[in-house]
Amino acid sequence: MLSRTQITLDPEIHRRARRRAGDLGVSHAEYLRRLVAQDLGCSRRGTSPAVVFDLGDSGGSDVARNKAAMLVEAFASSRRKARRRSA
Repeated sequence: MLSRTQITLDPEIHRRARRRAGDLGVSHAEYLRRLVAQDLGCSRRGTSPAVVFDLGDSGGSDVARNKAAMLVEAFASSRRKARRRSA
């Protein structure tokens, strides 16, 4: 379980830290956690599952809404491939 901590940063340092966190693709809080852990020589705990979110672009697909149609298309495609192999 994490503990909450409040710190005060110089505005310029805060701006630069937020920018660096963005460059790394992590939150400002995660960036600061990593810096503290690195300074203290702590081994990294397991990676948060949140790191897999927003990694790519779905191209506008909506699996929740289009799941049935996507399954039909996938099964039909695999059947066509199986027929080609057996012919």
